[in-house]
Amino acid sequence: MKPTRIRLGRACAAAAAAGVLVIPAVTGSAYGATPPPAPSATAAPSPGTDGNFPQLTPAVAARLDAAVRQVMRVTGTPGAVVGLWAPGKGSYVKAFGVADKATGAPMKADVHTRLGSETKTFTVTALLRLVDQGKVRLDDPIGRYVPGVPNGDHITLRELAGMRSGLFNYTLDPDFVKTFEGNPEQRFVPRQLLDFSFKHPAQFPPDAKFQYSNTNLVLLGLVIEKVTGRPVQDVITKDVIEPAGLRHTLFPTGPEFPEPHAHGYSDETPSGEIEDATNWNPSWAWAAGAMISDMQDLRTWARVLATGTLLTPATQAERLKTTPMDIPGAGYGLGIFNVQGWIGHNGSLPGYESLTVYLPQARATMVIILNTDVETDGQEPSTLFGDAVTSIVTPAHVYPGHKPLVPKPG
Repeated sequence: MKPTRIRLGRACAAAAAAGVLVIPAVTGSAYGATPPPAPSATAAPSPGTDGNFPQLTPAVAARLDAAVRQVMRVTGTPGAVVGLWAPGKGSYVKAFGVADKATGAPMKADVHTRLGSETKTFTVTALLRLVDQGKVRLDDPIGRYVPGVPNGDHITLRELAGMRSGLFNYTLDPDFVKTFEGNPEQRFVPRQLLDFSFKHPAQFPPDAKFQYSNTNLVLLGLVIEKVTGRPVQDVITKDVIEPAGLRHTLFPTGPEFPEPHAHGYSDETPSGEIEDATNWNPSWAWAAGAMISDMQDLRTWARVLATGTLLTPATQAERLKTTPMDIPGAGYGLGIFNVQGWIGHNGSLPGYESLTVYLPQARATMVIILNTDVETDGQEPSTLFGDAVTSIVTPAHVYPGHKPLVPKPG
């Protein structure tokens, strides 16, 4: 059995992965994109070199096509959907590869996808709306709402949402991994997930440092349920999804998966071999990672999330206060990150990855959907796609990642 972590959208471009992230200084050709022309008295500037979002011309689209296809070869990604939008600059929406390796059915831009840790952005938004309603305070201790939490009288809701609680991440617990791998289609309940975490002592005092833990979001889901008296999926649907105008986003209670959707492929298996994880039950991720959406809804959500449409300005300002991470130019706020100016979140769980971010300077949105979570040299595929795309369109704001140069065989 290979060492298994059960990935769930490690924050900020695979921040939990070992190694130093290499940030390109210029738009490059490492992913097969055509390099920019050498400077001359008459040469036009390369797209985005002034920090602005470029016109999405056919020439830029061709460079993006080449870059995406090269990352697919490097990572062995079966299918990908990439979307870019910026007012006055045009759009780029394209599907690549296959949605089903068995049949060869092509990937399409309208597929539903499992969101993994992008769910955190919805859960924390639901919590912050309760803050705006005066029903909870960010500096309330979690022990006021959920009994039995290690350091529960000292850990605040703010520290949970900001990944500074010190609580052990249940998805790293060996017994959880063994239980999950024994039957990935089984149903988990929140208290069961917390039990995997709470048998471990707190890792550090509250607010001492940033450390990503899915346990934090399970606890916030329970807070939402206690305060509202409603299931968290109902609160998120009625108080977040519907006000945001999202039509294809849901919080499933089991393995249900609306059509159309791609098959998802994962190596989070006892053997380490890649398997079809499409129908694995995401209940183990619950308020930390169980949700489903599609590209158009994620496009809308990126702007709503980054601009604070559903929150008061004061609460949004609190949300966007970030703690530095071990990545240059990256910080984590309250269920949201800022990476080189791109605000949003990534998501990863067996079979699927996504990246949904917004660049306020250009009012630009980027959404990436993949039907694999298999890493390449310790890097999540969504990170590598994000790096390749932003290296072309916003080299002053590159979403960081390693750049492997040798494609996988086959």
